[in-house]
Amino acid sequence: MGPGGQPDMSQLLQQAQKMQQALADAQQQLATSEVTGSAGGGLVTATMTGNGDVVALTIAPAAVDPDDVETLQDLVVAALRDAQRAVNELAAATMGPVTGGLGGGLGLPGF
Repeated sequence: MGPGGQPDMSQLLQQAQKMQQALADAQQQLATSEVTGSAGGGLVTATMTGNGDVVALTIAPAAVDPDDVETLQDLVVAALRDAQRAVNELAAATMGPVTGGLGGGLGLPGF
């Protein structure tokens, strides 16, 4: 505390700068991390970055039935949802310690 019971502004600024750097580091970690979701027992897998960008989609030949396209479409959607769930978990685990559980408005998946 500074004079008159006021917070020390230089100390607050240092703390804010440390948190800003920690947040930037966590965001960089998310950007370079990848998670995979799957559906149909692994017939369809989707890989996303920690930022939620889809970087790969794999479909096993056994999942391809020209007479049943709807099932394949459902498997793709389910794999993407599973990957998004994994992104949300990764973001919470990565950002949680930095933000102290604060969310709202970070511009990240799940926040």
